[in-house]
Amino acid sequence: MALLEIKDVSKIYRLGDIELQALNNVSLNIERGEFAAIMGPSGSGKSTFMNILGCLDKPTNGHYMLEGTDIGGLSRDELAGIRNKKIGFVFQGFNLLPRASAVENVELPMLYDGLPAKNRRQRAMAAIRSMGLEGRENHRPNQLSGGQQQRVAIARALVNGAPIILADEPTGNLDTKTSSEIMGLLLKLNTESSITVILVTHEPDIAAFSRRMIRFVDGRIVSNEEVTKS
Repeated sequence: MALLEIKDVSKIYRLGDIELQALNNVSLNIERGEFAAIMGPSGSGKSTFMNILGCLDKPTNGHYMLEGTDIGGLSRDELAGIRNKKIGFVFQGFNLLPRASAVENVELPMLYDGLPAKNRRQRAMAAIRSMGLEGRENHRPNQLSGGQQQRVAIARALVNGAPIILADEPTGNLDTKTSSEIMGLLLKLNTESSITVILVTHEPDIAAFSRRMIRFVDGRIVSNEEVTKS
């Protein structure tokens, strides 16, 4: 059984009498431990597809199975539970709380999960240090570089032991050197910890870190290829 199974998925947004088809009969399987890049022009459906993968939205038609569970039949609370336990999110804008320290930001998923404060702090500190940020635990986001903020965001994505990372343009606000460092970190998590990484990017050099490239155009998958490493 694939980790993620997407079968004949369509997504239609209705604005009054107008229908906008963001996804059109998409089928795709993603196995455990894959590193896949989702590419496509603006309006191609890749962001809608990622929202469905992340249980932030549901298909209009078709089925999305996550570890054998059809997300279409789940309640809002059940979807929130899956997002907290199964999926770590990494965003272009980092999405850190500006008034919270690095360790407090990493604690957030465990706070929602009701973990005792002592356990939260221990696990958050360990996650931050695993990202090479020892000594930065009590810094607020405005005291950290962009690369350091993204490392905090990755630590937050990992702290609950999620087997999947969904990264939406994670290097979009970073310079070339820092982008390579962040992608190298995601690749290391994939290869050494078997974390499944699914990445949205419009940059071919960033997609080249992946092992599989999936291209969207007009709500459809137009190519799905293994990445050849030189």
